[in-house]
Amino acid sequence: MSFSDAVSVRQSSVFLDIEVTPGSKIVLVPSGYNEWRKRIEVKLSENAQKGKANDQLLSEIAKFFDISRTQVSLENGATNSKKTIRIDGVSEETVCRVLEKALAAIEKC
Repeated sequence: MSFSDAVSVRQSSVFLDIEVTPGSKIVLVPSGYNEWRKRIEVKLSENAQKGKANDQLLSEIAKFFDISRTQVSLENGATNSKKTIRIDGVSEETVCRVLEKALAAIEKC
């Protein structure tokens, strides 16, 4: 499993390609990696109505990386399950290390 295709750097920001499953019984960031779509999978409890799932996604991503919510923004995909998230103030190496650890733990289950 190589999630590196879902991570890119542009203009000193890190971008994550995400696929969201809203309305889940649990919140799980990340919930896996889709090799074919090259996206980090995320499960959210909020439904995709009036931006609630997007707000939850950005808050959960900030919590996952232990950063301020203001450092995380939705680059594109506001009305789609496939989204690109922009993360400012965190290195690509840090993002990859944190993701690798979380995804490895999921793989063991």
